[in-house]
Amino acid sequence: MRIVNLVLIIIFILIQYRFWFGHNGLQFYTANRTEVTKLKSGNDELLKRNILLEADVKDLSVGLEGIEERARNELGMIRENETFFRLVPNNKEQN
Repeated sequence: MRIVNLVLIIIFILIQYRFWFGHNGLQFYTANRTEVTKLKSGNDELLKRNILLEADVKDLSVGLEGIEERARNELGMIRENETFFRLVPNNKEQN
């Protein structure tokens, strides 16, 4: 019975070592978790950038007002607190 207990204790110690320090152990898990968190924050930044680019594409596809607004903004010709308003024409058919 002592031999069985000794073997079980050795197996338990080896399993604990593998869990804490092994190839797929806790350190591997926490390193991967940290990397996933960084990648998610990077994805959030890319999503915000894509939303802004989509808004720019919509502005530029509407007409010359969007192009003028963008050019004035890039050249620094927009005064402080100046606001552009985009007026959308009403294209509903009247019956």
